[in-house]
Amino acid sequence: MNKYIAELIGTFALVFCGTGSIIINEISGGAVGNTGIAMTFGFIVTAMIYSVGDVSGAHFNPAVSIGFGLAKKMPAKEIIPYIIAQLLGALLASACLNFLFPEASTMGQTLPAGPVMQTFILEIILTYFLMFVIINVATGSKEVGILAGLAIGLTVLLEAAFAGPITGASMNPARSIAPALFAGELQHLWIYILAPIIGSALAVGSWKAMRRSL
Repeated sequence: MNKYIAELIGTFALVFCGTGSIIINEISGGAVGNTGIAMTFGFIVTAMIYSVGDVSGAHFNPAVSIGFGLAKKMPAKEIIPYIIAQLLGALLASACLNFLFPEASTMGQTLPAGPVMQTFILEIILTYFLMFVIINVATGSKEVGILAGLAIGLTVLLEAAFAGPITGASMNPARSIAPALFAGELQHLWIYILAPIIGSALAVGSWKAMRRSL
């Protein structure tokens, strides 16, 4: 149970701070900015990895949990409980933000700024890079080395900084599902559920191929 509590708290922090920065950017007239939003996502991921990484592996992302399952780096029976905990944490965070900022017109939801297929492909590639970094620095239940959290957090920051204005740089179904439900923006939600799972699976496939060639 301690693993699931860690995942719930970590995902809550990720969604609360990350999507909260988007909401505050809106109501403050752009005071946070895209760079500030990207830094918020990257820094909160890093902080939570160092906080609970030794407890749950600090996934905070259903696509990452599925990826670790495909890589056989975590028991298959734990994947669904991990995802439930992540979704619960995300929903609680969006509920808090909805209560705190009723005047906001956005809940920090991810929406395509361009063609749907462009966003879909970009989200696959973004998640591929993220999962490729994660699986090479983490074991599934514990990060490897003191710099693992920094490597993962900086990857999130980098991808959010350049792709955020186009796709929202979700890379995480839980991060997209919760705000979309509270905002009532469900039309494009399938992109942010399916694309990260595909990207994660492709990263695991690349990791396996690379390991076999060593």
